[in-house]
Amino acid sequence: MTLGKDRIKKSFGSRMRKLLSYFLKGLLITLPIYATYRIIRSLMESLDAVLLLETPGLGGIIVIGTITFMGFIGSTLITRPIIDLLDDFFSNIPFVKTIYTSVKDLIEAFVGEKKKFSKPVIVELSPGIYKPGFITQDDLAQLNLPGILAVYMPHSYAFSGNLFFIESSKIKPFDGDSSNLMKFIISGGVIELNEKDQESI
Repeated sequence: MTLGKDRIKKSFGSRMRKLLSYFLKGLLITLPIYATYRIIRSLMESLDAVLLLETPGLGGIIVIGTITFMGFIGSTLITRPIIDLLDDFFSNIPFVKTIYTSVKDLIEAFVGEKKKFSKPVIVELSPGIYKPGFITQDDLAQLNLPGILAVYMPHSYAFSGNLFFIESSKIKPFDGDSSNLMKFIISGGVIELNEKDQESI
């Protein structure tokens, strides 16, 4: 009788764990889609209201078009001096300078000409424990730290992270795709790496 009850409890517990696993996986699939949808919809509705546009969604199209146009303008040699002047202007205003340069550097790290997160690595924190990250500076002579590298380690489920100064002997290069490793970290390891990337760990 007791064995029968134990089996029922184990079976019930196993099914509940499986259901919970399905629920969590469902959240991982639906939440990013829903969040993206809400952000885009909110942006479009706000622009429609501000610009008094009668056609729904036209504000979003205008924003996307404007950003793309600004990117095109910023890519031409003619406007380079103007962009440099704007950089100097914002970089010399107290407080604004901190926000402007931080956001600019972060964006350039991902999509700029000098991508900072292009050197993925695996760092040995302690025997048997490793953490993925990206080398952002491989020469810290200016800080009087020879043989030390600056490694940025992103947090999971957040666009933030910590910067560490680590001995080169503790760092193992990751030969896989850097963008795939970034996705793997941000997802908390839920997204599977392809075979080539797995062999690089």
